[in-house]
Amino acid sequence: MASALTDKLSRLVKHISGQARITESNVADMLREIRMALLEADVALPVVRDFIARVKDKALGQEVVGSLQPGQALVAIVNKELAATMGEGVSDLNLNAQPPAVVLMAGLQGAGKTTTTAKLARWLINQRKKKVLTVSGDVYRPAAIEQLKTVTAQVGAEWFPSRSDQKPQDIAREALDYARKHFFDVLLVDTAGRLGIDEALMKEIQALHQVLNPVETLFVVDAMQGQDAINTAKAFKDALPLTGIVLTKLDGDSRGGAALSVKQITGVPIKFAGTSEKMDGLELFDADRHAGRVLGMGDIVALVEQVTAGVDMQAAQKLAEKVKRGDNFDLNDFLSQIQQMRSMGGLSNLMDKLPTQMAAKASEVDLSKAEKDIARKQGIIHSMTPLERSKPELIKATRKRRIAAGAGVQVQDVNRMLKEFEQMQEMMKKMRGGGLMKMMKRMGGMKGMPPMGGGGFPGLR
Repeated sequence: MASALTDKLSRLVKHISGQARITESNVADMLREIRMALLEADVALPVVRDFIARVKDKALGQEVVGSLQPGQALVAIVNKELAATMGEGVSDLNLNAQPPAVVLMAGLQGAGKTTTTAKLARWLINQRKKKVLTVSGDVYRPAAIEQLKTVTAQVGAEWFPSRSDQKPQDIAREALDYARKHFFDVLLVDTAGRLGIDEALMKEIQALHQVLNPVETLFVVDAMQGQDAINTAKAFKDALPLTGIVLTKLDGDSRGGAALSVKQITGVPIKFAGTSEKMDGLELFDADRHAGRVLGMGDIVALVEQVTAGVDMQAAQKLAEKVKRGDNFDLNDFLSQIQQMRSMGGLSNLMDKLPTQMAAKASEVDLSKAEKDIARKQGIIHSMTPLERSKPELIKATRKRRIAAGAGVQVQDVNRMLKEFEQMQEMMKKMRGGGLMKMMKRMGGMKGMPPMGGGGFPGLR
């Protein structure tokens, strides 16, 4: 995410953190570097000017100059003002309305409105326990209506049918009536996009807004658009009473300018960020945490949340009890560990949330290789019979050849996987009874640590 900007700013942060003395001269040098980095990242010029002025004003104040660690105090100011540029903290979805609360999704074609509508439905179901109905008002693209139907089914929401021969306002009225009669909490309305801003698009969405009177009007914008995203945001802000922004494709944003500009340009908060193509790849936008990511400080809170959400606690508890009883750790347990890792969104997604200096140690090539290795192990175990998984000692030369052929790998790959399994099996044996606590004490007496349960990730060495 925002890789070029993050690289430059994290280097600057590292440099100024060690400054023992802050002067007007080195502040000016630092601000010049930050200005160039922001402009190259496609941040709007008025936003850059305002940000630089605020940082300069505070950087030369007593809280930095009089600080015992002025470099770190200066980094804190840059971090705080970066967060303020994007909105400060979290701005949650407003659902305070007589049900159904209507959320109108606006934006250009290709911004990811339809996928985002389904992601938002999933988020509302999981995080807010709401009953959600979706409907498409995109009568110009029948494929978009079908796409919404498909992705809505994937996330467990209900879809209201619409046809390309209907008027968007009629679709909206029918969907709203259906939502009321069937006691839906939220109605999400996907709208038609265009390849560019035009008068017909704006008039149509204004008419839709009038019919629906939505409690939230969210502008969905592709974070990779850079300066174009800012121009589009201005046009939609002039046409509609926007209440929030959803930044999509934030995981692929090579420059990062949109995230730092749209809030200040539109005057409305960024409410959500699309972090991956998967249906669970949507999170409430936290300006403070995003500022930390941009400055290369990582986002450990998001990392913990992602790991916690990806871990099957029942499976982890089951494994912990099995280990405690002294039962054999078999290949079914090993497979469960692999699947836990994959359910967390992959290694690169986890690494994105680590501080730059830690993440930099694992190159893209290394991560890709590790992820392929995990997938290979999973394929090998899937090629085994249930008996072989529960009794790995049965797997001799003939069985290894059959397993390798079934998984499309070499016998050496099967041997390597079995060797890693045996190492983990040996580790689990040491944890029987009070073995885990003894091991922790030897490592330095880490009191209060929970049992690992499902935390070992094969393939990471």
